[in-house]
Amino acid sequence: MKFFTAHTRLDREPVLLAEGFRWGAFLFGPFWLFRHRAYIPAALDAAILISIPVLAGGAWQVVLLLTAAILLGLNGNDLRRWSLARRGFLLSDVVAARDAEAALATFLARRPEQASRVR
Repeated sequence: MKFFTAHTRLDREPVLLAEGFRWGAFLFGPFWLFRHRAYIPAALDAAILISIPVLAGGAWQVVLLLTAAILLGLNGNDLRRWSLARRGFLLSDVVAARDAEAALATFLARRPEQASRVR
């Protein structure tokens, strides 16, 4: 069972974000954030990833890059939530379901007025 947060805005369809580690964020870093329209965190992460090799050398460079990737994997969806809030989305519900499709169905059962916004 996974937990999802549902974010809504009047003129958009709801966005559901899963809790937990994001492998895409871990592996692709700022590109993953940019794809999910989290532009400010993407720019900050890119700046961090560029500055680590400049400021650190040897084994520290590897340790710091791996640490940055792990932290982004753990907090990737939190950065997406922050970006959604900046764009006017509100946290509407927390849903427990086996997958995203079941989570959306549960959310729409709880909030039927949102069904007209889903494509």
